[in-house]
Amino acid sequence: MRSFKMLIAFGAFATLAFTACNSGSSTKDAARESLATTNTTTTTPATTPTATPEANIPAGPLTTISFPETIHDFGEIQEGEKVVHEYSFTNTGSHPLVISNAKGSCGCTVPEWPREPIPPGESGVIKVQYDSKGKGQPEGRAESKRVTLTANTDPANSYLTIKGKVFKPAGAES
Repeated sequence: MRSFKMLIAFGAFATLAFTACNSGSSTKDAARESLATTNTTTTTPATTPTATPEANIPAGPLTTISFPETIHDFGEIQEGEKVVHEYSFTNTGSHPLVISNAKGSCGCTVPEWPREPIPPGESGVIKVQYDSKGKGQPEGRAESKRVTLTANTDPANSYLTIKGKVFKPAGAES
């Protein structure tokens, strides 16, 4: 009986040792493969345009953009209301203005912007809609959302803010 227990213990030890040796070599092989992959990809980002800080600046001549206002306070609203505000802007530079992207800070803030180039001296509008669904509190909740515009300007990004206070109607579930 005692030798049977020793045989089982020895077998378990041998299995563990064999598995450990195999996993060690496969770990080393995996590490070598990972290192080889890492070495080949570390040089790649330096050659791609997204790796440089200038990558956010669109190609072509730069211009300037001017806004009479970049912050709009919609005041107090009830949860579920949608508010829309139009931010006017002017191309104050000497080259056509191209807005390549406009992105809200969350899905409740949706911008619309002109897709065509805006000639120097001309104006345009960026329409921003904020949906307050699920954003209210009975005592009111301050909301502030940001829209990031990317254009052929320096700096490449401009920011618009829409803010206010959202109230949950009395008796509504939290």
